[in-house]
Amino acid sequence: MSDNIFSAVLTFSLLAAGTIAVGSEMVATGPLAKASAEATLPTVTVVGKRVAAADVVTLPAVIVTGRRQVTAVAIDDTSRDSRVQ
Repeated sequence: MSDNIFSAVLTFSLLAAGTIAVGSEMVATGPLAKASAEATLPTVTVVGKRVAAADVVTLPAVIVTGRRQVTAVAIDDTSRDSRVQ
């Protein structure tokens, strides 16, 4: 009996401590960041070649080494009408 009470008190204490820890972090005021922070980056020069849209793209050749015979597949759909829904 005392084990059950101890377990319940321990669980409640952990829950309360976690709630207090999260709540204190939410309302804590930390150091504020500078409002006038600026960063100056160096100038970037992009050198490239544009590919014309009329260029032809050649894909690698595909060689088929075998073929699968197409067979008819029978589907039994008579059980569809007799289902209880």
